[in-house]
Amino acid sequence: MNLSVRTSLTSGLFSSKAVASLLCAGLLLCANGTASAHHARIHARSSHSLPSMRSLSSLMMLPALTPGILPETEADVPADGKPYSLRLAALHTGESIDIVYRIGDTYIPEALEKLNTFLRDHRTNEVTHYDPKEFDLLHNLMTRLGKPNGTVDVVCGYRTAETNELLRENDPATGVAKRSQHIEGHAIDIRVPGVATTQIRNAALSLEAGGVGYYPKSQFVHVDVGPVRTWTFGGGVHSVKGKRSRNGHRAVRRHRS
Repeated sequence: MNLSVRTSLTSGLFSSKAVASLLCAGLLLCANGTASAHHARIHARSSHSLPSMRSLSSLMMLPALTPGILPETEADVPADGKPYSLRLAALHTGESIDIVYRIGDTYIPEALEKLNTFLRDHRTNEVTHYDPKEFDLLHNLMTRLGKPNGTVDVVCGYRTAETNELLRENDPATGVAKRSQHIEGHAIDIRVPGVATTQIRNAALSLEAGGVGYYPKSQFVHVDVGPVRTWTFGGGVHSVKGKRSRNGHRAVRRHRS
């Protein structure tokens, strides 16, 4: 083979290697570009979901409504001020109520009486006088859930001592306590349509306004204005915890659902 032919073949070989190198480099750039674009899309999706998480956190940090004033007469209720309302649906009676129960810092006596009647013991129709702080608790809870105008499904409101004992004897698996806060008009068992019971429980716990009982099997949450404590009942689990003391330990309290 003459020199000119050998030179031509060698030059052609180098050209092929150069082309191959360029092709590899192009593929790497393309792959890197695709990966970067994919990473950018993932980051964009993650960033897009951040506002909802921040919104949830901000809802949990909203200031809670403090206890109001119970006027002596209806005439003492202010004519103007911020109205606070509740929408409740009683699962056992099929009744519902949508009512303004407070104006500014003042409770409305007539509205409280209607709520008392609505939350009566549905087995005996007996009525008690609920602590108005329980209504503030419900309002604060719905605000924390981002549903200030939403409906609360009432599983159980007031229970007479006789009804309470009947439930304890007939169905011990329900977790009814002997000295229940329901007897005192301090407790309501609830669900919120469209909201998981775990989310309701967590929002209630964030208020630190009283007792919070989680019933995963029956799918409801107990909220009361008694001592601050929490418990879970269902599926063979029954644990009770009180609020943390200054030394960091939790005080165990007797269950009073």
